[in-house]
Amino acid sequence: MQKEQTIDHVLRATWQAVAKMYNEQAAQYDSTMAMAFVLLNIDMENGTPSTSLGPQMGMEPTSLSRILKSMEEKGAIYREKNPNDGRSVLIKLTDYGRESRITSKEHVILFNQAVKNNISEEKLKCFFEVTQIINELILEKSIFKQKPTN
Repeated sequence: MQKEQTIDHVLRATWQAVAKMYNEQAAQYDSTMAMAFVLLNIDMENGTPSTSLGPQMGMEPTSLSRILKSMEEKGAIYREKNPNDGRSVLIKLTDYGRESRITSKEHVILFNQAVKNNISEEKLKCFFEVTQIINELILEKSIFKQKPTN
């Protein structure tokens, strides 16, 4: 089997192309795709506890910490003590962060619309079904219990 025919290769290559596309757009705003992703996951009204951001986005704490520090330096976010939990910190958006979040959301909408304009609803439904099954297989840890078949 050639690598171009493996599911994992196609998933990875596609995700890398999407990430590159988003990073090229984000660079025009002195940002990154990761920063935009964080902005989109912060509650605009109440902020979001820093401890829930990482798991919510599937990001490691050290990576998230670096991104948050950079975003704070750029003036997109600020930290505030959580009134409901003195041990926790809320990540909140500044006015600049709110504007950046809107821009990020617009780019996500444009990407999704372009894909929807070029792929039938039926094929997109199949795509989501396939990715859901892949995620379930991974969560169930059932993939490597099987013997490979050539």
